[in-house]
Amino acid sequence: MTITEDNNNNEPDTSCCASCGTAEVDDIALKKCTACYLVRYCGVKCQREHRPQHKRACKKRAAELRDELLFKQPESTHHGDCPICLLPLPLDLDCYTMRSCCSKIVCDGCSVAFTMQQMQQMLDEKCPFCRKPVPTEEENIRYRMKRIEANDPIAMCQEGTRSYAKGDYSSAFEYLSKAAKLGNVEAHYGLAGMYGDGHSVEKDEKKEIYHYEEAAIGGHPSARFNLALIDRNRYGRDRATKHHIIAAGQGHDGSLTWLLENHRRGGFVKKEVLGAALRAHQAAVDATKSPQREEAKKYVSPIKPTDD
Repeated sequence: MTITEDNNNNEPDTSCCASCGTAEVDDIALKKCTACYLVRYCGVKCQREHRPQHKRACKKRAAELRDELLFKQPESTHHGDCPICLLPLPLDLDCYTMRSCCSKIVCDGCSVAFTMQQMQQMLDEKCPFCRKPVPTEEENIRYRMKRIEANDPIAMCQEGTRSYAKGDYSSAFEYLSKAAKLGNVEAHYGLAGMYGDGHSVEKDEKKEIYHYEEAAIGGHPSARFNLALIDRNRYGRDRATKHHIIAAGQGHDGSLTWLLENHRRGGFVKKEVLGAALRAHQAAVDATKSPQREEAKKYVSPIKPTDD
């Protein structure tokens, strides 16, 4: 006996096993299909036996669930907020510093303000977050390796990025893979690039797209921008537009430019859609501004050394 749908509403009946029809009782706990959540089974055997019948519906629903997650506007970018002023961190890499001593990303506004305070009191410079003395390059490496040993995904991603910059793609892939498994968004973005370029691994578009999607879901606007370019060729401009609207709402300039250009070229992006994207983009950018950060621009060089 196979039960797949409820006779009253043509929807899957989750009160019993979709394969054998066994109802859930005290000694039998049914488990949902983890791909689509449409049906439940009393065991692995029933799930395998029912797979041929369920495969098509499962794939369809799994794709729908994936898209629901993928096209949900993230609450913030993958950077999150500065841990000191609690304002959203800007997308501009020159406006914040990754602190190796504590693996925290601190905005220039807080860094400069704290440094000025230390100078006025004639104190040695310290990390504005953990208050440890600013480490030397040797200490930076030691801090990072200790955090890697403690399974810190941020430190792993940091080391993977450094290895990639040095051309050590094998080590980069190893560190980024470990960080991605621990949920690091930036690591997913890095892996997508490696699978796209074929550095240390064979080119694999499916894996490239998967990692871009994971990064986009985690709030990485550049990953979503790249994903939009890929999806434009695979599915058309409608899907690409959805990606660019979300990325623009996170303050991504490239996505806003794409929307502007596609509005001007025959009006593919409607005026009201563009207007909403412009407002969302401006709101995202304004949220990252503060008098303290504006003041910091006077003291921070456009090409400043990183703390890693």
